[in-house]
Amino acid sequence: MARISYKLLPLPIFVLVVSLLFYQSAGLNSEGQYLLDIKSRIGDTYYHLSNWNPNDSTPCGWKGVDCTSDYNPVVWCLDLSSMNLSGSLSPSLGGLVHLTLLNLSFNALSQDIPGEIGSCSSLELLYLNNNHFESQIPVELAMLSCLTALNIANNRISGPFPDQIGNLSSLSLLIAYSNNITGPLPASLGNLKRLRTFRAGQNLISGSLPSEIGGCESLEYLGLAQNQLSGEIPKEIGMLQNLTDLNLLSNQISGPIPLELSNCTYLSTLALYDNKLVGPIPKELGNLECLSRLYLYRNKLNGTIPREIGNLSSALEIDFSENELTGEIPIELKNIAGLSLLYIFENKLTGVIPVELTTLENMTKLDLSTNYLTGTIPVGFQDLKRLIMLQLFDNSLSGVIPQGLGVYGKLWVVDLSNNHLTGRIPRHLCRNENLILLNMGSNNLTGYIPSGVQHCKPLVQLHLAVNGLGGSFPSDLCKLANLSSLELDQNTFTGPIPPEIGQCHALQRLHLSGNYFTGELPKEIGKLSQLVFFNVSTNSLTGVIPAEIFSCRMLQRLDLTRNHFVGALPGEIGALSQLEILKLSENQLSENIPVEVGKLSRLTDLQMGGNSFSGEIPAELGGISSLQIALNLSYNNLTGPIPAELGNLVLLEFLLLNDNHLSGEIPGAFDKLSSLLGCNFSNNDLTGPLPSLPLFQKTSISSFLGNKGLCGGPLGNCNESPQLSSHPSDTKGTSVRLGKIIAIISAVIGGISLILIIVIIHFMTRPVDMVAPLQDKPPSSLVSDIYFSPKDGFTFQDLVVATENFDDSFILGRGACGTVYKAVLRCGQYAYTMKVTEKCDIYSYGVVLLELLTGRAPVQPLDQGGDLVSWVRSYIQAHSLSPGMLDERINLQDQNTIPHMITAMKIALLCTSMSPHDRPTMQEVVLMLIESNKLEGHFDSSSFSSSSSSHHANSSDELIINV
Repeated sequence: MARISYKLLPLPIFVLVVSLLFYQSAGLNSEGQYLLDIKSRIGDTYYHLSNWNPNDSTPCGWKGVDCTSDYNPVVWCLDLSSMNLSGSLSPSLGGLVHLTLLNLSFNALSQDIPGEIGSCSSLELLYLNNNHFESQIPVELAMLSCLTALNIANNRISGPFPDQIGNLSSLSLLIAYSNNITGPLPASLGNLKRLRTFRAGQNLISGSLPSEIGGCESLEYLGLAQNQLSGEIPKEIGMLQNLTDLNLLSNQISGPIPLELSNCTYLSTLALYDNKLVGPIPKELGNLECLSRLYLYRNKLNGTIPREIGNLSSALEIDFSENELTGEIPIELKNIAGLSLLYIFENKLTGVIPVELTTLENMTKLDLSTNYLTGTIPVGFQDLKRLIMLQLFDNSLSGVIPQGLGVYGKLWVVDLSNNHLTGRIPRHLCRNENLILLNMGSNNLTGYIPSGVQHCKPLVQLHLAVNGLGGSFPSDLCKLANLSSLELDQNTFTGPIPPEIGQCHALQRLHLSGNYFTGELPKEIGKLSQLVFFNVSTNSLTGVIPAEIFSCRMLQRLDLTRNHFVGALPGEIGALSQLEILKLSENQLSENIPVEVGKLSRLTDLQMGGNSFSGEIPAELGGISSLQIALNLSYNNLTGPIPAELGNLVLLEFLLLNDNHLSGEIPGAFDKLSSLLGCNFSNNDLTGPLPSLPLFQKTSISSFLGNKGLCGGPLGNCNESPQLSSHPSDTKGTSVRLGKIIAIISAVIGGISLILIIVIIHFMTRPVDMVAPLQDKPPSSLVSDIYFSPKDGFTFQDLVVATENFDDSFILGRGACGTVYKAVLRCGQYAYTMKVTEKCDIYSYGVVLLELLTGRAPVQPLDQGGDLVSWVRSYIQAHSLSPGMLDERINLQDQNTIPHMITAMKIALLCTSMSPHDRPTMQEVVLMLIESNKLEGHFDSSSFSSSSSSHHANSSDELIINV
């Protein structure tokens, strides 16, 4: 070999050759070069890779790098987990051909997983989980024949599993949950004979579970929860005899539960809930002796609960809730000694709660709510020392609540609401001071709230509404620092609401309606800064509304309806920026409606009817763009024009302005009220044409009566007199039905005329001390034309004065039956007068109508009320307004006749109202009957509003029959 003479080489070339020779002998090896390239694409904020020195000959001493210990060391392990690394993964990774473990988990690496990873042919363990990797799983991964564990969970990987995944013959662990993987599962999964764990939940996997899954003979854990799987569970699932956990929850799997599951004898957890499974629960599941957790809830399973479920001796938790199961709760459940959780709520179970359940000493949570269970609550429940939750609400349970409940168990939640329970609230419920929720609402409980409950420090929610509980307001509850919800509505509590209520600083919901609370509303309520819901409606509270209440800036719902509040509504109400519902109806509030109400920008429902508000309607109300449910200002003393700005309430569905003193025209801007479903302008001083909005043209005439100058739409052409008759029917069938109704009305009116003659003679011959000032007038005077009851305490002269000698300005309406006048008397109440020669007695008409409808005589046995009206009202109290009260000779199966008769029954009940002021006029009765015929049984109660001086429920003109 020729030698090179270095003496003959120029100096620069010599240096170059020496450098090359030195590099070859002492430079970084190729695996180090690959690793440096990997590092170049990674963001290392915390300098974990700072010792990756390019001057080293090998990377074996670098952090996260492990090499073999033989003569020629190579990199076999790269563990960079939990280093807060970012960036992407270099294709140079494929150069690490000796790598057997790669762990890059718990970083922030993104972009694609490089396909070059398939060149790491020795790779056995690959952990890429908890990063931000995207795109699809590279097909090249299937080339890693030595791979035993693959974890790509918690990334952003999309696309389907590659079909070639079945080539990973050594794979025992495949975890891919919490990604965006789509498509069906490949059938090749069945080739993975060594696969023990497959978890791919929280993805978008669709299609059905392939039957080939039965080929994964080593499979122990199968988790595909929260995907979009459909179809049936393949019966081949029964071939997985090593399966311990099957989790298919929250998919769209349908069909029955396969019987073959009973072959999976090692199954410990079976979670099939939140699917569309149908059919019965297979009794064969009772063979799964190792099963500890059985979750089948939120499906469409039916049939009975198999008695064989009692054979699940290892069961700890069983949840069959939210299905359509029927039958009784099997007593065999008593055999599951270790059972700690039993949920069977929201099914169709019947029968009693088996007393045998009280032997389950390990029971901690029992929920049998929302079924059809009857009987009593087993007394033995009070002896279960580990019981922390007992929920039996929405059943038909009766009897007394076990009074020892809470003595031994450390109860957290007790909900027995919506049953028929009687007796008293157990006094030991909070003995162990763990109770956070107590709900016994909608029962028949009596007595007082026990002291033990009033002093229950951890209590967060106390709901005792709709019972017969009494006494004064339980002030000690105000000392409970955690109490956030208190519902005592619809009981018999009396006395004042104490100022101590202001100490409930955590209170968010306070519901006290439907009691007998008296006195003024304490201003201390303003200290409840967290209050969201406040309802004290239907009590006997008096005084002014304290301005302090409007310091509760979180309020969303405020209901003070049906009390005796007086004075002005404080302008501070405008500070309630979160308020959505405001109900002040049926009080005695007066003065102007504050313009600040217009600042309630989130308000959806405004109820202020049945008060004495005066002045004009604030135009600012038109700025509440969120107002949707209703604007009710009816039955007040409002004057002036209707603001055109109300036309901006484009979401509004109901507008009630009736029974005020409003004047002018209905604004043309109301054409924009496209969402309006109902309205009432009756009994005002409005004039002019109705707006062109279709609703106004179709609304019943009764919603406009009592206005002397309105025209258009149902009121008739503005150039003609208002027409009260209905338009001809378009069909022969409708004409026949209408004819029948009119025929009945005519016949009845003729019959009533006989009674009317008697009434007239009676008033003409009785002593006339009540109308003495006019007794010298001739018979043609108005004396004989007026009918009123002397017990009302006013004279005929009072009516003459109040109506200015029956001036036309006091006319509410004219019709074929007479003229109705409105008179405001000294006592402040309304009287409605009718000329007897043209008007029938409404009460008598109602009685005759009831005779026709029920087929009964007007006089009834004393044990049935003594008269027909009392009998009808007693029947409605017991059975509701149902066809059973109609004449038995009528075909009650006729779906066309019955609705009309029920509507006529409602009208008859209005005619026989106990107070004469609550009865409609004959004109309105005729209109209601005709309207009911048009609407085929739908009764528009607003047709009664024009003659009623009382405030119906919520002052919204809805039909309430007081029986």
